[in-house]
Amino acid sequence: MRIGEVADKAGVSVRALRYYEEQDLLPADRSPGGQRHYPDTAVGRVRLIQQLYAAGLPSRVVRDVLPCVDSGEAHPALLDQLESERARIDQRITDLLDVRDRLDDVIAITRDPDADCSPML
Repeated sequence: MRIGEVADKAGVSVRALRYYEEQDLLPADRSPGGQRHYPDTAVGRVRLIQQLYAAGLPSRVVRDVLPCVDSGEAHPALLDQLESERARIDQRITDLLDVRDRLDDVIAITRDPDADCSPML
């Protein structure tokens, strides 16, 4: 499959596919003219990469996870790394919930300027 076809089917940009290749996440063969050619499995691979990025994993972790997805086996160091990433994401969620609560306070006070501002402190 050529790069444009993979991009269309996976719902990503051609630029994203080039980035994935740069990061060693998505291998491509080259034609004698230099055009990229991907296997039929590339669309599923791109969707998986997108899901891993959406989960908040950086490229270096995604690069470590993909071989384990392919083999169905993960080594203990990777599991530790993934648990660490999960803890980081949990902390971000907690922080975002705190920010949302403060924003709710600001919205409430803006709607009722006579309200007590002490919860914001």
